[in-house]
Amino acid sequence: MNTALWIIAGVLATAFLAGGLAKIIFSRDKLLAFGRGAGEDFIGWMRRFPPGAVKAIGVLEILAAVGLILPAAVGIAPVLVPLAATGLVLLMAGAMITHLRHREVRPFLGNIAYLALAAFVAWGRFGPESFTG
Repeated sequence: MNTALWIIAGVLATAFLAGGLAKIIFSRDKLLAFGRGAGEDFIGWMRRFPPGAVKAIGVLEILAAVGLILPAAVGIAPVLVPLAATGLVLLMAGAMITHLRHREVRPFLGNIAYLALAAFVAWGRFGPESFTG
């Protein structure tokens, strides 16, 4: 189970690091242009959010990605791993609400998958495969 938790945490960290960096590095207009290739309903929410909010979401995604891996990898404050996973659960819950409000069904389904994976990591690292116990 420990291996599965590491793999899932790595997949989540990779996805959220990439998404967060994109939100930080690129302007909202550039992100909207990129999103047109993926389908309008994946990025429609972004048109309704202020650029600062999009950047803030990117920062949260980067912090979560780092928190999923780094504390346990270096052995300093590994309790931050399940806290980062819990933060991702909350972030995905907010994303799901946002996508539903904007009638964006496909991203909502992706958010469910990310939420489930993050919840599994949080449960596993708080519980049976805790780093503290």
